Amino acid sequence: MIRAVTVIVAFAILGAVPVENVRVLAVETRGGKSHWNFMSGLLRSLTDAGHEVVAFTPFPDGPRANYTEIDTSGQVKVHVGVTAERVLKDFALMSTNVAIIRHNCDGILRHRRFEGILRDHDAGTAKFDVVIADPSAADCVSHVAHTLNLPVVYSISSSMLTFAERRFTGHASNPACISNLIAHHSVPRTFVQRLTNTFTTVYSTAAYEYENWLQRITDPKPYDSSPSVPPSVIFQNSYYGTEAPRPVPTNLIDVGGIHLKPAGKIPKDILEFIEESSHGVIYFTFGSVFKISSLPHHIIKAFKEALANVPQRVLWKYEDEMEDLPENVMIKKWFPQRDILLHPKIKLFISHGGISGVYEALDAGVPVLGFPLFYDQLRNIDNLVSAEMAISMDLFSVSKKSLLNAFLELITDEKYTKNAKIASIRFKDRPMSPQQSVIYWTEYVIRHNGAPHLRSLIYNSTWYQYFLLDVVFVLLIPFFLISYLIYKIISL
Repeated sequence: MIRAVTVIVAFAILGAVPVENVRVLAVETRGGKSHWNFMSGLLRSLTDAGHEVVAFTPFPDGPRANYTEIDTSGQVKVHVGVTAERVLKDFALMSTNVAIIRHNCDGILRHRRFEGILRDHDAGTAKFDVVIADPSAADCVSHVAHTLNLPVVYSISSSMLTFAERRFTGHASNPACISNLIAHHSVPRTFVQRLTNTFTTVYSTAAYEYENWLQRITDPKPYDSSPSVPPSVIFQNSYYGTEAPRPVPTNLIDVGGIHLKPAGKIPKDILEFIEESSHGVIYFTFGSVFKISSLPHHIIKAFKEALANVPQRVLWKYEDEMEDLPENVMIKKWFPQRDILLHPKIKLFISHGGISGVYEALDAGVPVLGFPLFYDQLRNIDNLVSAEMAISMDLFSVSKKSLLNAFLELITDEKYTKNAKIASIRFKDRPMSPQQSVIYWTEYVIRHNGAPHLRSLIYNSTWYQYFLLDVVFVLLIPFFLISYLIYKIISL
């Protein structure tokens, strides 16, 4: 009720008329928990505002008011508790990602409940106003939006997917100043970084387009023939207060931290473990996808020995039994991460750099020791390093000594905690909350019949028009003509 009143007041200030009873069809095409955490945050904002959501998801949240979910865990390939070897092998390949998403799309579109929605549309009884979907590495969303004649809103659980940015927005980031999503740096500062960033951007974009083209040729699907439906609005899990500055199109909306919920109760045994610590607590997790216990023995041993030598207590998310468990360490297969990080006794967060955990650390103002592994994690951690609230290390070259030095530096040097608190203040300083932004812009799309005026006019241009190659070619014609005439005159 309080949130609904807040939203109404916000709309009154903005001078916009709220749209009532919006019906949203949500489709999660990825099997990663972090993807769903972000989309779930978007959808919860809408249901809390009184809108109705029907969601196809492999991670059911359970029933609530205005919310209907269809479990697709049997159709979507879910990535939870994956071994280190498989993570580094599978997630690095564009071909694997495209194939997985197309497999997931097949399962969702063939789901009897989804087929029922399409039949209801054909019969004129389907009543939806907008599609919210994760576009990811392959496009089956356009088929849904085109078939149902609905505007589409993208849910991107990271910063902009630079390899697909041109297709999503019509624009491409300049690699001279904007780091690729999978770059090892937050900003390309040196010549070598600009060179590698350019190569990464060109290669990843070409690989994305090629793999999608190849899949359409070798394994054609019915949705491949649907015309592309550009997104009316894109919600991305980013925030300009904690990212390097960059130009963005009008319809790209930052709602980083949308998944954050108010602090809840910490289970009694964990709470006692935290509060009985005289020197504070270190929280250690590599998220839901990566299985820490699958790491090589010597790496786990280095962590155990280093953590055993710090005065802090340690909460370590670990999936199996652990031999020689240090006295100051508690292990569990799951911890209430958000609630733990908000506890004032947490001194350090050891993380792989997943964006959900990064925003939880930012919101709580906790320093981070990062061990980025793949995808956007290296860039995420380097953003925190640039804010001087984190240290980044290579997971596969750690030793007891290097770990212990990093622990002690982050905990004893006050600059890291101070800078984490400053970054937290910036993260929270916004003109409206992420939830209010989601409600406003989703309703904006409905009020303005898909809001096509928000999309860049360059969206439908060809690649050579976008990069002005046709203009350059025309401008070079007189140059070559004059050069040729001069050559002929000289040669007379």
